[in-house]
Amino acid sequence: MATSAQNRLLIKGGRVVNDDMMQDADVYIEDGIIKQVGTNLHTPGGTRVVEAKGHLVMPGGIDTHTHMQLPFMGTFAVDDFYTGTRAALAGGTTMIMDFAIPQKGESLVEAYHRWRSWADPKVCCDYALHVGVTWWCDKVGKEMEELTEEHGINSFKMFMAYKDTWQLDDHDLLESFKQCKEIGALAQVHAENGDIIKENTAKLLDMGITGPEGHELSRPEEVEAEATNRACVLANQIGCPLYICNIMSKSAASALGEHRRRGTLVWGETIAAALGTDGSHYYNPCWQHAAGHVLSPPLRNDSSTPSSLMELLDVGDLQTTGTDNCTFSASQKALGKDDFTKIPNGVNGVEDRMSVIWEKGVVSGKIDPCKFVAVTSTNAAKIFNIYPKKGRIAVGSDADIVVWNPHATRTISAKTHYQAVDFNIFEGMEVHGIADYVICHGRVVVEEGNVRAVSGMGKFVPTPSHSPYVYGRVQERDIANAPKKVDRAPYDGPVIQLNNQGLTQAVESSIIPTNQEFYTRGPTRCGGLNLHDSSFHVSGAQMNDKSPKRPSVKVHNPPGGKASGSFW
Repeated sequence: MATSAQNRLLIKGGRVVNDDMMQDADVYIEDGIIKQVGTNLHTPGGTRVVEAKGHLVMPGGIDTHTHMQLPFMGTFAVDDFYTGTRAALAGGTTMIMDFAIPQKGESLVEAYHRWRSWADPKVCCDYALHVGVTWWCDKVGKEMEELTEEHGINSFKMFMAYKDTWQLDDHDLLESFKQCKEIGALAQVHAENGDIIKENTAKLLDMGITGPEGHELSRPEEVEAEATNRACVLANQIGCPLYICNIMSKSAASALGEHRRRGTLVWGETIAAALGTDGSHYYNPCWQHAAGHVLSPPLRNDSSTPSSLMELLDVGDLQTTGTDNCTFSASQKALGKDDFTKIPNGVNGVEDRMSVIWEKGVVSGKIDPCKFVAVTSTNAAKIFNIYPKKGRIAVGSDADIVVWNPHATRTISAKTHYQAVDFNIFEGMEVHGIADYVICHGRVVVEEGNVRAVSGMGKFVPTPSHSPYVYGRVQERDIANAPKKVDRAPYDGPVIQLNNQGLTQAVESSIIPTNQEFYTRGPTRCGGLNLHDSSFHVSGAQMNDKSPKRPSVKVHNPPGGKASGSFW
């Protein structure tokens, strides 16, 4: 009986919400897979029933951007793959996408295996991996191909910031983009101009600005917007699909939107932090509070930014939402107490993302429940080629489901969250919308606020290359946009010659005869020069060289009339 209850589940009486439709329907699950969606379903005896009347039944959330137990700036993120994924489930997220980031010169494949060894024993929900490209040579390109073909990696992240550690220059970005296109992977970028940031940082420190506000001041909006635009231009030149990670500002989002409207194959991600708070916190008089908000790109000191980014999710300029969840305790952040460049970058969000987006999006009337599903789950599944296995309530899809109570409220606080970090950037925010039930692999892992997740129950999800959602237009676009040669008769006229100093040598055909007449208009009625023509020529020979010289001419009637009497 217990086994049947675990393997068979009926979600009854709810309203099923997908990215493209809503319907009143029951959902029957067996062995971790959705078997039936509809009304008056016939189910076997012993099936457990979850009552969902008045609730929304939605695909579990997919967080496209996390960094669990990331080694960074001399320490490790405090939320590891157990506490981080357990917290994700508590908030309604049933899959995360983390990053394996090699150090400069390190094998990408070795980094991938190291991250797998950290994650596999601990994860409570499914996960996938992106892999970072932090340096470039032919070996890196071969390893990218190996990871795509043999290990289920279809996305690679390049950094335009973090100079002297992870940053790539434009040449290496182009080479990485070329290889992504060759193997059918999605190129990702962290878009900030690292060279400008380094210059700004030095100036601020010289001025004595060492607090967390220096982090935001060193990375203004235009630095993010410039890198976003440059990444789009570089990728478009070679026709490589591009994904911009954690867009934090209106100007960067505007740059991406303009490229999308021009036909560039680019997708944009923003994060819960950018949608739920702003950069005014960097100027808080409490150092610990200000440092707790430090991440890159930074939150923007503009109260209208969260609302604007939410509106861009609605109209489709931005497509996905992650968290960049990378948490450090107060004592870890204090590594930068005297120098903002030493504050470990990262904030929380994996637990609260769904509630924050529901509050700021649906409750505010900016997006509807279908769009909510799209930006928290379905779009990510399509982009990373795991749809409809993930991101949809449909027969045959994985039974990763959240039963959402849109009427309940809670107040976000570090005192009550499941994450290991001791700070929460959304502290005190009241949100409407709670995950009453979360089903992962067909099992109820969250029930009315109680999390019953088991370490290691999650699985690694391979992401196949050549996602139709991403690469479906690439071949046709390449053909349609291919440069075309102009057929013309060959040039057979004179050609100058250059000596070894690069100076021009005149060829014989270009010497101009000395008896050539240079003016083209006829003479005037009295036989003189037409003054519209120049009497000068660079050949040295002038048309009046043989004319006799006249010392002077006395004019009896000058222009303006003859003078009478004295001049004065």
